[in-house]
Amino acid sequence: MSTSPNSQLPKPNPGLLQIGSDSSLTSEEIFRQKVAEERRRLEQLAGVEDKPVLRFLRPKEHLFTKDQREHTTLLFGGLTWKHEKLIQGALQALGYKCEPVMIPDKKAFQLGKEYGNNGQCNPTYFTVGNLVQHLQKLEEKGLSKDEIKERYIFLTAGACGPCRFGMYEAEYRLALRNSGFDGFRVMLFQQEGGLNQAEAEAGLEMNLDFFLGILNALNMGDVINDVAYQIRPFEVNAGETARVLDECMNLMYEVIRNKEPYQLEGKMEGFFSRIGKIDTATYLGKFINQLYGNEFTAGLREVRDRFNGIRIDRTQIRPIVKVTGEFWAQTTEGDGNFNMFGFLEKEGAQVIVEPIGTWILYMIHQVIQRLNDEKGLEEGAVLPPAWRLDKHLKINLNLKKKVLKLKLAEGIFKREYNRIIDGLGGLAHHLTDQYELQRLGHPYYNSRAGGGEGHLEVAKNIYYSNKGLCHMVLSLKPFGCMPSTQSDGAQSAVVSKYKDMIFLPIETSGEGDVNAHSRVQMALGEAKAKAKLEFKETLESTGSTLVEIRAFMEDHPETMTPLYKVPHYEGIVGTAAHFIKHIGERIKSEKPALVAV
Repeated sequence: MSTSPNSQLPKPNPGLLQIGSDSSLTSEEIFRQKVAEERRRLEQLAGVEDKPVLRFLRPKEHLFTKDQREHTTLLFGGLTWKHEKLIQGALQALGYKCEPVMIPDKKAFQLGKEYGNNGQCNPTYFTVGNLVQHLQKLEEKGLSKDEIKERYIFLTAGACGPCRFGMYEAEYRLALRNSGFDGFRVMLFQQEGGLNQAEAEAGLEMNLDFFLGILNALNMGDVINDVAYQIRPFEVNAGETARVLDECMNLMYEVIRNKEPYQLEGKMEGFFSRIGKIDTATYLGKFINQLYGNEFTAGLREVRDRFNGIRIDRTQIRPIVKVTGEFWAQTTEGDGNFNMFGFLEKEGAQVIVEPIGTWILYMIHQVIQRLNDEKGLEEGAVLPPAWRLDKHLKINLNLKKKVLKLKLAEGIFKREYNRIIDGLGGLAHHLTDQYELQRLGHPYYNSRAGGGEGHLEVAKNIYYSNKGLCHMVLSLKPFGCMPSTQSDGAQSAVVSKYKDMIFLPIETSGEGDVNAHSRVQMALGEAKAKAKLEFKETLESTGSTLVEIRAFMEDHPETMTPLYKVPHYEGIVGTAAHFIKHIGERIKSEKPALVAV
């Protein structure tokens, strides 16, 4: 006699399909209760142990509060030393104690690998290890670990998406714990969502003064950095640009540090206080002062004049290399990207650096695009039928209001950036239009794909190469960076279409400097050949010799100053070629006058 396999199972609860007589329970509650009983019976049969679910909780730490400002120092870093010096001035102007951490070096990389997780990207190891290294040096100066935890706090950026950048906070905490600094405070400033601290009595107030100060520091850092990179390759006296740059950064640091936040005073303050609008009036006053104030004008003019005192020779042939890539790798100036900027200049190149302002505009642009894509699809909403014109009109009006605010912010940001460019003599590059970049990059890399630089790497390669703004594009990215790896895959289609393009991707790490430099040298050799041929053909077209052009320069010393305006000619890329074309035209136009005399 056979036995059914199901005969050994415990008998189901006969009440499972019956509604109980307890009038205090609803039918649905009784049904859920019976289902839970049956689940427990089956789990018991299968030997499944009912354990409590363990969830990861963010470690608790002491908040940074207002009463701690006087004895707490904010640590920050991750940008160029120029940006960080100006940010330090902006924070000090608001009453904060702060200092930037050093530029990450290979020792920081090794500390990051020692105390952090395996498989992290290059920027993680460098930045995490750099913080540990900074705290260890404080300890070497005589501070105890408890004193360091009490007196210092680290402010950094964070994000989410298809990138390990979203795990930076956890990596900082792990490395700090493993290195003996467990409990050291890390404040994370998110790309979206602000600062992770309670607003009441917050030690770091994220108000309008804070944001305007940081943006001014970033913009001035961008423009001054750009100007220095345009002058240095052509300086007559080696090292003069570095010396002047150092002086200018000290000067602007003092200007920013001594700028007091705008406040209503006198009769205006009394009037708005009486009508209860003091906060609104102060807010508008700060905004108007930002747009039309001249607190930085004198400092920028002094910087302009000091840069313009550097003697340069634009007849030196320099291939122009545009640097793009992942945000940190394309920005840092140390071991984190094989000291690539210094190496390029040593090899005879002129470098176009990427401003942080492009990233800020990119984030605004992405929000605008997302709003357009999600028009009417608010959480829980259902699109109205086509005949409900009133509801569709309301949806469109709401969208227009949101987009208009962002476009206004975009326009104001560009205006402020351009004001700094004008204040420094107009030499720096203007910010690239995000809508043009989207148009160029979208066919190869979907502009809605988030993470990293998104479509920017592809778009900037096309923009700078196809518009004759550089001889070569160098893309720097961390080893294994997923968004940049995706971009490299799309670049193959770009390069196959634009045959004359010189594009080189370099993955950065804590090792492999020689190999990376060797690859750059090979690509740079092609760029140099293009620049020399361009120079030769342009010189022949002028009808003048190089001796005649240099003689003209000696007779007109203003042509050997950085702020001397050289027009842009279609079909010419190099600075030297543009310059000799212009001087050749001046020689031709001034010859008749010389003969007549």
